[in-house]
Amino acid sequence: MAKVVIHLFHGDEDSLTAGSHVAERVRQVAGDQGVDLEVFCFGPAQGALSDASGDATRSEYNRQIDDLVAAGVPVGACLNAARAAGAEQALQGRGINLQFARDAFVRFALEGATVVNF
Repeated sequence: MAKVVIHLFHGDEDSLTAGSHVAERVRQVAGDQGVDLEVFCFGPAQGALSDASGDATRSEYNRQIDDLVAAGVPVGACLNAARAAGAEQALQGRGINLQFARDAFVRFALEGATVVNF
């Protein structure tokens, strides 16, 4: 089966909004098209997962990520970064799979995934 990975890296408003929106739109058709979908958050986009500032963009981003998890989409983030930020338990509690980013990126290559970056 084909695989699409939405890689959310940048933390600017446009990247967070577009990336999480595209992930949801792909989720809506992935099953019918025979495609597995996965989302991986890293860098500033991973930091936005722990943002409690009340910023509207970051709040919507987090809601969309939680909705993807609730819909059964595997959402991952970097274990090292989560530990460094003290966010490991909080992210795991939200259903976000933590793994070393290097391992995730190698796995994506081995799986022949198409990786779309935001």
